[in-house]
Amino acid sequence: MTTETRLRIAMQKSGRLSDDTQSLLKRCGLKLNVSDRRLLAHVSNMPIDIMRVRSSDIPGLVMDGVCDLGIVGDNTLEEAALERQLMGSKSEYIKTSPLNFGGCRLSIAMPEEFNYQGVDSLNGLRFATTYPQLLKRFASQNGINVDFCMLNGSVEVAPRVGLADGICDLVSTGTTLEANGLKEVEIIFRSTASLIQTVEQLSPKKQSILNTILPRIQGVMKAKESKYIMLHAPKDRISEVSALMPGKETPTILPLAGRDDLVAVHVVATETIFWETMEALKSLGCNSILVMPIEKMMG
Repeated sequence: MTTETRLRIAMQKSGRLSDDTQSLLKRCGLKLNVSDRRLLAHVSNMPIDIMRVRSSDIPGLVMDGVCDLGIVGDNTLEEAALERQLMGSKSEYIKTSPLNFGGCRLSIAMPEEFNYQGVDSLNGLRFATTYPQLLKRFASQNGINVDFCMLNGSVEVAPRVGLADGICDLVSTGTTLEANGLKEVEIIFRSTASLIQTVEQLSPKKQSILNTILPRIQGVMKAKESKYIMLHAPKDRISEVSALMPGKETPTILPLAGRDDLVAVHVVATETIFWETMEALKSLGCNSILVMPIEKMMG
């Protein structure tokens, strides 16, 4: 058990997850003192230090117990765990909470002229990738043999210059693939960001800090996915109105001053409310239908 009193969190210094991670921590009430030149940032209102490192370093820092928590993409986490298992190094961690940002997929892409007829079409081919372990696992699970070459940047150009037959790389929108004459043929791993924790026992003080910030993180995530809905509904059609509400929350029904035929309905929706739903509510006689974002939630 570590005895330090300041909780240490590893996050990406710059890149795809950096801004979202900083935003999450700030929305949890952490006052960050971040400088581009410093790898270690201090939280001024809580005993927390933020270690700003390369994304690929985060899993190892948490697995080795150097950092107590880390915010990292599942793709990087899974690749590091497979690599460490292969090397016989520590690879255990606790996935404390999934986070609803950083969504992407690890895909195999081939030149547009390639005649793809299923996974067997990839047998014996060579791929440029930053994720060899995930690629090898996919190949093993599908009973094919593939070769690979490691590239940490500009993976998309590998087929064009003859370095590889195809690529295995992260895809968000697919526009980069299209710009380089490639087409996505197989998704081998889907990824979002996750909060991970060391398996080492935390000191009582660190555990107390974690017990404070974890509900805040989960509250921010839940709020981001939720909407607060308010409307006026006919009193005699409440059951029909409730049935149209997205999510599983029970609506709050409140009287309206001076109206015996209408009531106010308030509900937190944890699912998307579509225009069609609002139109259906209106057809039941509802009016003043408001759908609003939620900044924070707890409980």
